[in-house]
Amino acid sequence: MRRIIVLSCVVLAAGCSKPEKAADTAAAAAAPAPTPPPPAPIKLADVAGKWNVKTMSATSDSVLATYVLEAKSDSTGWTMTFPKGKPIPVHIVAISGDSIVTHAGPFPSVLRKGVQVTTDGVLRLQNGKMIGFTTSHYSVKTADSVVHFRGEGTRAP
Repeated sequence: MRRIIVLSCVVLAAGCSKPEKAADTAAAAAAPAPTPPPPAPIKLADVAGKWNVKTMSATSDSVLATYVLEAKSDSTGWTMTFPKGKPIPVHIVAISGDSIVTHAGPFPSVLRKGVQVTTDGVLRLQNGKMIGFTTSHYSVKTADSVVHFRGEGTRAP
């Protein structure tokens, strides 16, 4: 009987020591993974030039409109020009991190004839392409109409 008690104590002591190793392993596994570095800040000089941009619905790959974005190395003189249209001034609202915030309009919509539109967008440079999202506000007789678009631009040759 004494042997069983001594043997039980040895087994119990051995069993108690294993959770420490398991706890060490669990603690190492629970350590947070290193966070990736933030993207490099964008400079207007990085995007200066002409870009052929196609505009699509936020949920589709169908191209709804195309235009040429002329970006400058400073925040003045930016324009977008739709086919057969006049240049439309694009205002740089902010530059923060990897993003350029823009505003344009009101100008005649190319998607809704006879309607004025104002756009607010965010542009980023990713893998050599200008990627962006735009919110368009259409001035209609009823409540303001809002549509979200995404755009993708490639440098013009």
